[in-house]
Amino acid sequence: MFGQILHRHGPDDRFINVNVGGFKQRLAHSVLRRFPQSRLARLSCCGSEEAILELCDDFSPAEMEYYFDRSPSFFCYVLNFYLTGKLHLDDTVCVLSFAQEIEYWGIKQRHLDWCCGERFQELMELVTDRGLGHDSESLSMSGLTLSEDGEETFEGSWCAETRRNVWLQLENPTYSRSAKAIAVASLSVVLVSIVAMCVHSLPDFHQVDENDQEIEDPVLAVLENICVVVFSLEFVVRLAVAPSPWRFLSNSLNIIDLMSVMPFYVTLIYDLVDDGDSKELENVGKVVQILRLMRVFRILKLARHSAGLRSLGATLRHSAHEMRLLVLFLSVSISVFSTLTYFVEKEAPESLLQNIPACWWWATISMTTVGYGDTFPVTLPGKLIGTLCIVSGLLIVALPITNIFNKFSIFYERQRLMDLNKKKDLSGE
Repeated sequence: MFGQILHRHGPDDRFINVNVGGFKQRLAHSVLRRFPQSRLARLSCCGSEEAILELCDDFSPAEMEYYFDRSPSFFCYVLNFYLTGKLHLDDTVCVLSFAQEIEYWGIKQRHLDWCCGERFQELMELVTDRGLGHDSESLSMSGLTLSEDGEETFEGSWCAETRRNVWLQLENPTYSRSAKAIAVASLSVVLVSIVAMCVHSLPDFHQVDENDQEIEDPVLAVLENICVVVFSLEFVVRLAVAPSPWRFLSNSLNIIDLMSVMPFYVTLIYDLVDDGDSKELENVGKVVQILRLMRVFRILKLARHSAGLRSLGATLRHSAHEMRLLVLFLSVSISVFSTLTYFVEKEAPESLLQNIPACWWWATISMTTVGYGDTFPVTLPGKLIGTLCIVSGLLIVALPITNIFNKFSIFYERQRLMDLNKKKDLSGE
């Protein structure tokens, strides 16, 4: 046992008899009631057998003994807590079981002694981070790989076997050689579409019609149409053979696929409706121009063929707390340093930092270590503040990096193992 005994009972104290998995112990009421929210303290205050059985597994009125179907070895830690007022964690105890047991007995984590509290928190964070990897949907970000549940979904549906085979061909490149060829062809179309989009931005490929209206290069337009047709057919076929259409449509990667082809059809409808003289469609035309920029989502289609990109997306989703803290720390620091810089630079005529918004811009690029050099302090106090700003930025940005990197490593390793196991399972079939 750990700690110093805080209470020694006298002959007149009242007691309760507890039996925890065969381990019997007699405890004084006065000891238990020092922690009134704990299970045994509430048990000592019960006035009816019904209330008693709500807190223990069985009760013997003849012997006045309370039975608990719990671990007797762990109850030693609980008993030590009642006697000393401090809770300790042994190296041989599973931290998850420890947390579940103290929750059952109504003991708060704050009662952990200083020598064990920090270690308990570290172990819980480690278990939580590793536990994220067991969620296959979070790891793969597709959530639609064929599992046992997927096979059960196909059972009893129309053309179940055909749909299952087509689904595997489209979703799992390791299923067969034809599935791998389909994946390579799909990836090639994505790359061609991205290259065509980049080439279209070059001045040499800009063309105008007789009305000085910008038009697309004919060759690039044909490539665009072919790519969109391929993307559309792939999306429609995958939707038709999906085991669950609603689950399919709610998946992030499939939403990206839909958004990558939607601008083409919106633009096509606009071109068919617009006669060139309608002023009502001018604003619609501006919206269509914005929608055309959504073709950049095709780059994200590469995530379907890359375990690394899927792991990165899952890491960002599960690092939302760290990202919010990073934004908060940066926002507060940028506001402080920009205000200080404004007050020391506003009297210098040659300084460009003559207002707080300009100082915000300078503080942002300084704290994030970008440093364009377009604005900078010129006074000595301003340079000292700038030095503190840069050093603070390095420290703040570095704070969450380790945690985020560890999560990425866990996600990537588990995603790689999932793909490997899936390939072994399919080869075993």
